[in-house]
Amino acid sequence: MLRYLSADYILPVSADPIKDGVVVIDESGTIIDLLDAEESSGLSDKTEKFAGLIVPGFVNAHCHLELSHMKAQLPKGLGLPSFIRSVITQRAADQDQVLKAMEEFDQVMFDNGIVAVGDISNTNLSKPVKSRSKIYYHTFAELLGFDPQRAEAAFQRALDLKNELAPLPSSIVPHAPYSVSKELFLILKQYSDNQDNLITMHNQECAQENEFFMSKEGEFIDFYRFLNQDISFFEPQIKTSLQSVLSLLPDKQKIMLVHNTFTDADDIHFAISSGREIYWCFCPNANLYIEGRLPDINLFQHSGLKMTIGTDSLASNEKLCIFSEIQTIKAHFPELAFGTLLQWATLNGACFLGVEDRFGSIEKGKTPGLNLIRNVKGTEISPDSELFRLV
Repeated sequence: MLRYLSADYILPVSADPIKDGVVVIDESGTIIDLLDAEESSGLSDKTEKFAGLIVPGFVNAHCHLELSHMKAQLPKGLGLPSFIRSVITQRAADQDQVLKAMEEFDQVMFDNGIVAVGDISNTNLSKPVKSRSKIYYHTFAELLGFDPQRAEAAFQRALDLKNELAPLPSSIVPHAPYSVSKELFLILKQYSDNQDNLITMHNQECAQENEFFMSKEGEFIDFYRFLNQDISFFEPQIKTSLQSVLSLLPDKQKIMLVHNTFTDADDIHFAISSGREIYWCFCPNANLYIEGRLPDINLFQHSGLKMTIGTDSLASNEKLCIFSEIQTIKAHFPELAFGTLLQWATLNGACFLGVEDRFGSIEKGKTPGLNLIRNVKGTEISPDSELFRLV
């Protein structure tokens, strides 16, 4: 049985807004047709009409589902080094508690209109949740290891995790510049040269990250001491973290850099000059939660880069809701059009994950999910706008 859904505007993302348009879907949620007001004029008796905007389902490009049990456990404003230390010392929990939280917030993400997720994992605990989920997941098996002598063992752990996650879509990725040795980066690069291995990495989330790479000073010295990590081998790079490690990343894979809170114009120019296919992911609510600061999003926008949006984890966020992230960006950067932010939150994320044939835009043959946004002004959202999942 077909459904005919209409709103004040349909925002396909891949095309211009359609005033009083109608999207036709079948029982599986597949888009059968997309009609303008004239084409649908004879369908009024069949059409479900809504006030507001119909938009595609959202893509959460960066999440840590396995930290869902840590909701509200950590205070705001810790700063990244202290935040990481707190996660390390407090993340341990009963396995049933961890699984229950993941199940709960997988459903919450679905209810919040999310259809696909790029999820960071350090264990295989999320596999049964993802296997049963109505959401598409690509899992990033995270590499951790700053000790160059343990690079082989660290990579093997990540490879084992990827194998344990099979047949779910997954890839092996570096955690961050400060937690992966040059030797480990090079092993990953060699591995990625021989097969598809989608890459993401936390990038310049705090000022101390750049400080450590520039001068080998700052709070990360105490962090390595906390880890009992000997870093005598590391020499100051006299350049930012991104400029220090970008050449070590695979050059045959798509790369998504996450957070970018302290990325500047020189870093962006350096990344563009590398010739790599780079996406830039923003998680604004997490940035405010941890550092009390947002990236200079206008800097990225004016550079014409590919942007995506993520939630990070419930250790660093109060909810897993991409629309909430959009509202935060809009509140701080009101000049950004909602249509632009919507593309970041849908089609760009789908393209990065390689699932744009299914998600990201309202087009014939796709099953993108459909969300309704109420309390809008034309095609723009307001602080009072609300999201409802339709399909």
